[in-house]
Formats: sequence, structure tokens, C-alpha cells
Amino acid sequence: MNTLFRNFKIISEGKVIDAKDLSVVDGRIDGFEENRTVTYDRIIDGRNELYLSAGFVDIHTHGGGGYDFMDSVAEEYNLVARNHAKYGCTALYPTTVSASEEELRASLTAFDAAKCMKGGAKLVGIHLEGPYISKNQKGAMDEKYIRLPDKNEYSELFKLSRHIKRMTVAPELEGSAELGVFMREHNVVPSIGHTDADFKAVSEAHEKGGYALMTHLYSCMPLTHRVNAWRVAGAVEAGYYIDTMAVELIADGCHLPPEILKMVYKFKPLDKIILVTDSMRAAGMGEGVFRFGSRANGYDIVVEDGVAKLMDRSAFAGSVATTDRLVRTMVKMADVPIPKAVKMITENPADAMKIGDEYGYLKIGRAADITVFNEDIDVKYTMVDGEMVFEA
Repeated sequence: MNTLFRNFKIISEGKVIDAKDLSVVDGRIDGFEENRTVTYDRIIDGRNELYLSAGFVDIHTHGGGGYDFMDSVAEEYNLVARNHAKYGCTALYPTTVSASEEELRASLTAFDAAKCMKGGAKLVGIHLEGPYISKNQKGAMDEKYIRLPDKNEYSELFKLSRHIKRMTVAPELEGSAELGVFMREHNVVPSIGHTDADFKAVSEAHEKGGYALMTHLYSCMPLTHRVNAWRVAGAVEAGYYIDTMAVELIADGCHLPPEILKMVYKFKPLDKIILVTDSMRAAGMGEGVFRFGSRANGYDIVVEDGVAKLMDRSAFAGSVATTDRLVRTMVKMADVPIPKAVKMITENPADAMKIGDEYGYLKIGRAADITVFNEDIDVKYTMVDGEMVFEA
């Protein structure tokens, strides 16, 4: 289907550009003006009110719409992708939790079967969050599945699936340095998270291990603290200080208060701020009791006040955020201009995952992955490969 988007506020590289129109021909971006040689199947008029951007890219999500990737059902992977597309997401990275090797293998296998399915956001690659993390910083992870890096185990997982593209690891663990080298050799992005690492350990992991991404800044990592009466800077401070370190924000308005969101926007380079949902199966489902992790081996959590919590309300358990909510939070609560907030969910995550040559940017010749929304970040259209997968 050939589509002409006419009279839109088009966002690219953190600003609204001069062009008003965008032409989609044979599933690809044809140009920033009407192509007079093309017959359009559809012309959509933005009335100079609606915004148009590259499709949103979520590099950290565990599920949504009632389904979780740990259930390892290929068809349900696709249902998650369809659910997130309703909120402007056109590309996502299914994310695992700390689990048994058997469950991880099942999830990887299901991804391979689901990747070719159409009708929602594209499944770009797999993010293994754990199991090589700190028990002290486990968050909602089940401690019984947390372990030290095991080369035999992760080597076999990499053999099973070529789609592992990112791993979240606590860099202070024995064997994490070797794992970092292994990841880089396999073009996998090393990420720091669920960690007890201090400023020095994070800096060394960044410089020597290639760890250039932090999983949900502030969540499950130390700030400045005392060791034998001496103050020691933590992982959070390292995330601010290292300009070449990209950081994730769960910008749902719950995990981080407005003051923190404003601080990150003020002190981090704009192109190193990445918005992620960290959503679990309850995203888009309203309040109630849901399963965290797989149906078989997970446990119940409760969704209330717009966030997922452990049943004892002692901590959050992932989120129920969607990509539109992330942008809306940054605009409404952190006073970030819409074009810059959009950059945090399009170009920045694509660059961090080294897929900017295919995703996150509006470029002529690229696949037409497009999100259209209004001033309140209410998504009106989501297009993937030139086909509408959602229309409000």
C-alpha cells in the first residue's frame, strides 16, 4: 500500500523539520514530499496538528497484553508485539528474567519461531536480563535462579540462538569480564544492571569490558554509600559522569520522580538517554493480580496506582508502561520538548543497540516504520513496513 502523509509536524533528530509531507511507496520511505509519479492508496492529512516520527523502539520489555515472553509461546510473542504496536512501538527486544537454563532455552526457541510473524511491532533481538546479576540487587527477580556467569551455559545459549543481542550483567561478578569479551566477539551489547558495582567498577567495566549501557538507571544499583566510614561513589554517579555511557529510564512517572527525570535530562548528553518500558504481561491490562515471569515458575504481583508491585508492596515488579506513556511522562513531568523526548525512544535506543542503520530514523529508502500522535502523545497510527498495524 502506498501512503502519503500530508501536513504533518515531522520529527527527526530531536527537532521538527521543515518538510510537511512524507511519501511511503512499496513499504519504504520514498521522500519528504508527494511523489507525482505514484498512485497513492491512501492520503492521510495531519492538518498541521499531528506529529509524525520514526516508530518507537523499546529495547527492554518482558511482555504486555496479558502475555509474557517467559511463557515461551511463539503465538503469544506476536500478541505482545501487536499490543505494543497500539502505543506506537514498531520494534522491540523481548526480555527474559533470571530463570533456569531450561526456561531460557525455551524462550529463545519461541523467539526464533515468532520473529517472522507479522501484524505488530518487529521482534529485533533478545535481551537476556540476568541470570548473572547480584542477589542484593535482584529487584523482582527470583533469587533461586541468580548465579555466577557460566561459560558452558552462555556458550550453549548463544549456539542455540543467533538472536541474542544484549545481556544485562553485574560486572563485579567473577567471570563477568570474560563474559564481556565473549559478548563483544558475538556482537552482543553488554549492559550493566542489577549490580552492586561502585563508580570504579562501572568505569573499569566500561573501559575494559565495553559496557556502554546501563539497565534502568537508579533501579537495582547503588548510589553514593559508606564503606568503613568512607563515602564511595556508586553506579548511579558513574552513569551520570561517563558521557559515553547510555542509560535507560523507566519513565512511567512511578519508578523515578519528576526531579530525577529532570536531572537526567539536564546532566546526561541527550543522545545517551533511552526510554524503556520494562513492561511485564499486565501492560495495557488495567489493575489486578498478574503473574510475574512464566505462568509455570513465576509468582503473583499486583498492579495498582499505575505500576506493578510485589504482593507485600515492598518494591516494584517491572512496569505496566507503554512507549507512548514514556514520551508523555518526559514531556509532562520533566518539561522535555516533544521532539527531544521522541529522540529518546527512537534514534537513541537504535544507536545504543547498533541498529541505527535500519531502525529509529526517518530516512529515504528505509522501511516505513512510522508513529503518528497528537500533542498529548495519543497514538493515532502505527505503521510497520508500510502497513498500518494500528489505527485509532
